[in-house]
Amino acid sequence: MRAMVCHHLSRDRSGLIFERDWAEAPPPGAGEVTVAMACAALNYPDVLMLSGGYQFAPPLPFVPGVEGSGTIIAVGEGVDPSAIGRAVIVGARFGCLAERLTLPLAATRVIPPGMSHAAAAAFTVAALTAYVGLVRRGRLAPGERVAVAGAGGGTGLAAIGVAKALGASVVALASDHAKLTAARDAGADECILVERSAEVPALPPVDVVFDPVGGRLTVPLLASLRRGGRYLIIGFVGGIAEVAFDRLGEIEVIGVRAGEYARRDPAGGAANLVAIDALAAAGLAPRIGLRVQLAEAAAAFAAMADGMLVGKAVIDCAA
Repeated sequence: MRAMVCHHLSRDRSGLIFERDWAEAPPPGAGEVTVAMACAALNYPDVLMLSGGYQFAPPLPFVPGVEGSGTIIAVGEGVDPSAIGRAVIVGARFGCLAERLTLPLAATRVIPPGMSHAAAAAFTVAALTAYVGLVRRGRLAPGERVAVAGAGGGTGLAAIGVAKALGASVVALASDHAKLTAARDAGADECILVERSAEVPALPPVDVVFDPVGGRLTVPLLASLRRGGRYLIIGFVGGIAEVAFDRLGEIEVIGVRAGEYARRDPAGGAANLVAIDALAAAGLAPRIGLRVQLAEAAAAFAAMADGMLVGKAVIDCAA
């Protein structure tokens, strides 16, 4: 089958090769299904995995891709055969950038009504990160003000949507005008341009910071927090900053790992999925900024790594 395969780890992603005759997905075992993948979506952890810079390291060679969508085409022992033909969202540690994938039935769920395969593929990781960060960890309340860094990316746009659904106001920070336009379309109340080569402008006071960027934004964002504010560590696309503890005052610095939340608290993780699917039914949807064929996935990785994407990149996996 066709697949994008990482044969060796490297910062330039030179180990990522499109294979036309990769090993077929194994038959499903007990409790498993095989999914014909329609689409997969890229996330920053995928980029990190290709260089060995992520907390989880799949054994080489591996097929990247942690989320996607498709149709169940085979079931293993203990799985109701009526599941065959079901359109599902797929969540995996890796493996989605292939034509077919075998995984536990529990790692799939039915696509919400009215959602396309492309949108379904790009929905879960960003929405779940936003929900776990803002609700479970950040305790965002109606009427509070949240600053969202990297607001034009998939996770940032999801955070804007979740925050607005919770009744909060949003200050969006992004590095170019196209990303700020996307943030405004997503519901941001205030937009601030933070150009890559310029100083970080003055930031308004906020109650919560949602930060997938880090780097030079960290200290200004910490300084923007009101007493009792919460700084959510989402990611480090812009690097890792050194912060003196005496800058923190009466605020909280909170780590967010949505996947780990579910692994440690399966019931809570299941409730989180129900919550984001309810938000999808109410109108929360990913913005797809780039869509390419499986053979062109390396270009989508490059666009993400270079910070050029607005929203999510979706890969069409079917031939």
